[in-house]
Amino acid sequence: MRVVLATANSGKQREFATLLAPRGFELVLQSALGIAGAEETGRSFEDNALLKAHHAAAAAGLPALADDSGLEVDALAGRPGVWSARYAGVGATDEQNNSRLIADLTGVPDERRTARYRCVLALVRGPADKQPILAQGSWEGRIGHQPAGSGGFGYDPYFIPTGLNCTAAELSAARKNALSHRGAALRDLIARLGNWA
Repeated sequence: MRVVLATANSGKQREFATLLAPRGFELVLQSALGIAGAEETGRSFEDNALLKAHHAAAAAGLPALADDSGLEVDALAGRPGVWSARYAGVGATDEQNNSRLIADLTGVPDERRTARYRCVLALVRGPADKQPILAQGSWEGRIGHQPAGSGGFGYDPYFIPTGLNCTAAELSAARKNALSHRGAALRDLIARLGNWA
């Protein structure tokens, strides 16, 4: 089954395809179909994932899969949350977002720097699908004081997963996929698929 993936990120396409190909899914990037991304105006990860999935499905005339994810920091009342990619402003770089995060955590002790990555996936049959499949995953950890590692993206150089003594940016791609919020959400999606078609 051909499904449009509501992203321009080929890394996500490879990651998702590995787990979904055995279920007969052929994922095509929305960017490969000339579809621009939807405006993320939702107030939650669920809202944004659904917005993106419905937008891609309407433009492509195909079922669509979308994800929305971000970092929630307890000491910041869950921020940056849905604004993770634009925490330092629209068009902000990872470095700028990380700088704002660390500045906002100035003086916060280690025991209060708990955080998690969250991911929500939305799979829709079409733009008017009233029964989308929603799946989610989370990855608990804390925010370090100094960046470490060159892998990953976003807040990975500061995110120290629970039970590990390294940042997400220091993990191999395979190890990160096995532990991450996105990997957990994909496994949850597969468990919810049933006879979906």
